[in-house]
Amino acid sequence: MKQLSYLIVLAILSGIIFSCNGPLKHSGLESTSKILIYDNGVNIAYIDTGKGDTTLLFVHGWCINRTYWNNQIAYFSKKYRVVAIDLPGFGESGKNRSDWSTRMFGNDVDSVIKQLSLKNVILVGHSMAGDIVLQAAIDNPTKVIGLVGVDNFKNVGRIETAQSKADFANAVEELGKHFKKIAFDYFNQDLFSKTTDTAIKKRVLNDVAHADSTIATACMKRVNDFNEVNKLREAKIKLYLINSDVHPVDSIGLIKNRISYRVLDIHGTGHFPMIEAPTEFNLLLEQVITGIKSRDRNAGVACVAYRCRCCSQHLNTTTDHKGILPYVWPPLYRIIAS
Repeated sequence: MKQLSYLIVLAILSGIIFSCNGPLKHSGLESTSKILIYDNGVNIAYIDTGKGDTTLLFVHGWCINRTYWNNQIAYFSKKYRVVAIDLPGFGESGKNRSDWSTRMFGNDVDSVIKQLSLKNVILVGHSMAGDIVLQAAIDNPTKVIGLVGVDNFKNVGRIETAQSKADFANAVEELGKHFKKIAFDYFNQDLFSKTTDTAIKKRVLNDVAHADSTIATACMKRVNDFNEVNKLREAKIKLYLINSDVHPVDSIGLIKNRISYRVLDIHGTGHFPMIEAPTEFNLLLEQVITGIKSRDRNAGVACVAYRCRCCSQHLNTTTDHKGILPYVWPPLYRIIAS
């Protein structure tokens, strides 16, 4: 059998995300009057609540849905307009299409921005949705004022070899054949941390079990079509990252390519900091919003640039205490035959 460990390259980056494609619980957060949103005939389910001069638009990652943002919706809707969507293929959105590329998902977010007439938008994308909101930012330069990734963009600029590309293709093929088994192995081994609560693990794995495996696999087939470095340059907007420090950001590619960015660590969580440590996450996001609204120009400076492998100390150099290269996010495709 083959075990999948990183189907998502940075942008999809830190990984895959889990889904809640079973019954959705909205916790009474839904707005009462709603506009029906469609992108090329596909319905997009969403929540739109709160008021303010700034809009926070939350986008989930691989296989999950908008309910993973419930803590953030409740917290931030007191001060801002908050919108959270189900990407087509997941949650309560439609599935009536065949293109599951980042470009098409970006169009979905673009449709939400335009059809809801959103202004001063801060895009927040978790995992796979990092690339999606990046594309949406490019498509809406006059409406988007901020770009926030959640546990993603950890290996920007990573060079793919012929072998890594072949491994990735094999991984996707195996995922299509044995979706539940491979996905469960992947999540348990790479996306949960030692501190991830048992209830959260159960929730995530239950969502994975109910995901549409055909669509989920199709999403993975197109991830390498998206050039993150070129897109980040094109966006011309500062990238904020709220990432778990269990697998730190390798910022070499961001620095080398002169990408304006800032990383805010959240300690010890797995791949889902917004539900694993919602209070801490919300405070960090509040810091990010303040920086964006105050036109933070701290370009290219990160809270974490490098981390020593021998002692985990944050460093400002390109080598650690033993002369070893900076920590690099685990190999993208660790598919182990057994």
